[in-house]
Amino acid sequence: MSTSETDRIERRIVINAPRARVWRALSNAEEFGTWFGAKLNGQSFVPGQRTRGQITICQYEHIWFDVVVQRVEPQEVLAFHWHPYPVDASVDYEQEPPTLVTFTLKDAPGNGTLLTVVESGFDKVPPHRRLEAFRMNNQGWEVQLNNIARHASV
Repeated sequence: MSTSETDRIERRIVINAPRARVWRALSNAEEFGTWFGAKLNGQSFVPGQRTRGQITICQYEHIWFDVVVQRVEPQEVLAFHWHPYPVDASVDYEQEPPTLVTFTLKDAPGNGTLLTVVESGFDKVPPHRRLEAFRMNNQGWEVQLNNIARHASV
């Protein structure tokens, strides 16, 4: 695979909801946690700050959703850094470079919203776990975009 094929995941979905509704589902940390599967009660997404909560997805409860928010541009962009697929409790993932997850919103026909997610930086993930992290997150973003679409659709 070329670098561009291994360094980034890009997924898109058109959600049957206005941009303001999709933005709320993304930018409100508690609501994000509802569809994503993480306990983010009482938290918010603020640039430069960490948001952290236990994953609630069956068989992944030992994992923490742990991000540092990079950008919040209302109704346009939400971006954060995280460590992809941090499933081994014995590993200190803080020693690894994180990937960057960027959600962008655009209007779509019929009062819908085009949501794009790009996760980039996999080429900096340590080689011994890079391909598995890429493969699992590639599948994961497919599931998560369907989750937010179900959650936000009107």
